[in-house]
Amino acid sequence: LAMASELVNVSFVGKNEENCPGYYAGEGNKGLVVIQEWWGLNQMMVNYVDFFASKGFVAVCPDLYRGEVATDNEHAGHLMSGLDWKGAISDIEGASEFLKSKGCKKVGVIGFCMGGALSIASAVLAKNISASAPFYGIPSAELANPADCKIPIQCHFGNDDALAGFSDPKSVDALEQKFKEGNVNYEIHRYDGAGHAFTNQLKEEAFKKEARDLAFERAISFFEHNLNE
Repeated sequence: LAMASELVNVSFVGKNEENCPGYYAGEGNKGLVVIQEWWGLNQMMVNYVDFFASKGFVAVCPDLYRGEVATDNEHAGHLMSGLDWKGAISDIEGASEFLKSKGCKKVGVIGFCMGGALSIASAVLAKNISASAPFYGIPSAELANPADCKIPIQCHFGNDDALAGFSDPKSVDALEQKFKEGNVNYEIHRYDGAGHAFTNQLKEEAFKKEARDLAFERAISFFEHNLNE
């Protein structure tokens, strides 16, 4: 069984007042909660945290699976379907409080796949998030209605994404409709020639460097603007 424990370097209060482990890096006064894909807190998530830390953010990835890491799609699907989504939102709020205790004035969320869905959900439900940049994931209507988002949100999706109901172009159109209904301060960026997981450098078949670079450039400038005092 792959474990995230060797990547963990911090813990803070998460759901049900229990300790939530995480991986943390960076210094400054702009915080970013980086939300895992359905795999768990793996090396790619550590790479994302280190990347955003190198760009001037204090970043933390909460380990929503409490140590478990999936190595294949079946296991990942099993972990994701067993996730307590409301509890994950509490973990994200706890991660934000942790960043504030480290001197961050404002905290944003960025997440990928399952973490993208949680980035939209926490933009709607979390109390202490100031901006959100979801990548290729949309939460269920039961969890969160995107029309209720009250903070700036910048979404990133690949036009070749085939995950129906979660991140394919048709789902993105429906998401945009919701944002319009709620008069949300939103941007949606769509990337031609990019599919699901296009920012994941460790998944060769999915990684699209050009789209990733452009998306991260946009996200960084979005957060620099929205996490200012």
